Amino acid sequence: MAAKIKKGDKVVVLTGRDKGRTGEVLQVMPKEERALVRGVNIVKRHQRQTANQEGGIISKEAPIQLSNVAVADPKDGKPTRVGFQVLEDGTKVRVAKRSGERIDG
Repeated sequence: MAAKIKKGDKVVVLTGRDKGRTGEVLQVMPKEERALVRGVNIVKRHQRQTANQEGGIISKEAPIQLSNVAVADPKDGKPTRVGFQVLEDGTKVRVAKRSGERIDG
């Protein structure tokens, strides 16, 4: 299956504590079906002090389930489903089902 959500995409969170928040995908983990989204699903972790890092409580993003995020429509920023289209030159591009707008390239 082709990847519908990729690194660098703008996504909208559909459910959970951060519902409605948008962010950029930092990392996709296809095997676990999860993604790391900037500014979403922030958790506090207790960090032990090391030689090159300060100790204390740090906030960082935790992975979020891919089913709980949707790509933001390039036109209006609302959540959309992703479809695929093959162009005349044979390249396959992702398109937003909502507006028909191309997502990549």
